[in-house]
Amino acid sequence: MTTPPIDLIVTGARLHALDAGGGDGSAGSANPAADAIAVAGDRIVAVGPRSEIVALADERTERLDFAAGTIVPAFTDAHAHPVASVSIPQGTDLSGVPTFAALREALARGAAEQAGSDWFFASGLDPNAFEGAPITNGILTELLGPDRLAHVGMFDGHSALASDALLRLAGFTEGRSYPDGSSIVADADGRPTGHVLEFSALNDVRAHLPARSPEEQAHELHALLGAMAATGIARVHVMDLQDPDAIAILEAAERIAPLPVSLRLSPWCEPGTTDAGIDELIARQGRGGDRWSVGGIKFFIDGTVEGGTAWLETPDIHGENTESVWRDHAAYAERIARFHGAGIPTATHAIGERGIRFVVETLAALPAGGPQHRIEHIESVSKDVIERLAAAGIAASMQPTHCTHYTRADGSDDWSRRLGETRAHRAWCTRDVRDSGAVLALGSDFPVAPFNPLEIMADAQLRRPAGSPEVEPVLPEQGLTAREALEGYTTQPGAAIGERSGVLAVDEPASFAVLDVDPLAADPDALAAGRVLLTVSDGLVTHRA
Repeated sequence: MTTPPIDLIVTGARLHALDAGGGDGSAGSANPAADAIAVAGDRIVAVGPRSEIVALADERTERLDFAAGTIVPAFTDAHAHPVASVSIPQGTDLSGVPTFAALREALARGAAEQAGSDWFFASGLDPNAFEGAPITNGILTELLGPDRLAHVGMFDGHSALASDALLRLAGFTEGRSYPDGSSIVADADGRPTGHVLEFSALNDVRAHLPARSPEEQAHELHALLGAMAATGIARVHVMDLQDPDAIAILEAAERIAPLPVSLRLSPWCEPGTTDAGIDELIARQGRGGDRWSVGGIKFFIDGTVEGGTAWLETPDIHGENTESVWRDHAAYAERIARFHGAGIPTATHAIGERGIRFVVETLAALPAGGPQHRIEHIESVSKDVIERLAAAGIAASMQPTHCTHYTRADGSDDWSRRLGETRAHRAWCTRDVRDSGAVLALGSDFPVAPFNPLEIMADAQLRRPAGSPEVEPVLPEQGLTAREALEGYTTQPGAAIGERSGVLAVDEPASFAVLDVDPLAADPDALAAGRVLLTVSDGLVTHRA
């Protein structure tokens, strides 16, 4: 077969194809001597030794040599929210703030930076910063005054702190509970505390935030995707399409320039979604632009442990985390079956062990031969449920840094305290999932946690924050190998949606990255500190160091 004209040839010190056999540039790879790759259009046309590949070049071929670089498949973040992240001003970054004293300092600094504005915004607040005390907006009143409009996003994306002024603007002078478990939390006297839990409540509050144009958000999204490409990411499984302006934002972003990262967006099916809404979700599948498309459906079976909205087998220490978002469990199963029958894959957020068990049971009961379904997060679960998940062919999508950033080996964090020792010792069991034979796709859940894949792959091995050897690992026996971590960002995300991807082979998409570190040989702490020298996404060079 004649090789088409070559647009790009990239050479390096080594290449990990992750193709048939071991595919890691060693024994078992389809081409263990490979250290070069050739691209025509959006496809790989040759992989092999540089002496063979460079001979394919002509006068129009661009050649890039990275003498010490390692070529790997580009990364896919299997769970993130880049579009939603630009819809709400992020403001002062509170991620990593560990104590109440540090929170006070960070908020005071942010208030000074945002002086002169009617609004104050912050994001990334970890409930551990309250050190076990009730989560209230008292600190906002103290630092900002009683009349400042303020919105502080919690790290989990499922909750926020609203100032009294914002609550009044939204019409809340007392607490409110919603049928799906959302709430405007109130104190013993019925007054709102400022803690806003889950999406129905969040939507009612956020409807009063300052309006921002799709064009403004599009520029922010394009810059964000460029930053993601600089970490080797070529594709993201976007777990939402809820913002009414989302399509307009995406279309405006593509008018700026091709998106640096391709996006697969999954709209939500919620308990209140009508039959007509289901029909619309089905009809939207496959729609999109040049570098984004609608694919799959996202469900929530529960919320978060820290918010008291996860679905556990038995209550937590506060008597919370006892119910599903879907009060009518049969309705969830019926909706899942309808999408299954239409050939549409689903992804269900399930954090508590009862919720995970129920979703596994529901998916396992579906007729064989349908689309690939997956479960998101899987924070605490028994080994027998993992084994049943694997036996049913259900994929797992997990976020290692949720464990390493927000829990502690001594159990002093809010998540562990709520669950108790037994359940906390089943935290993010990535080793058990891989050993079961199940697909294990990895992701960030950005903006819940940072999106750098090298850092996340390192944490997946270390079970502690990379670069912090003084921190005791959380259940180190659940760590992944270097290859498993790399597969979690390459081959496994595709498998989680029923696709083959994340390999470097002829006729596969030309999506790859060049690193200054070998992810299969480097110490994990060194991996996290590594640099991405080049990212190519479907033949498009999206990042050069």
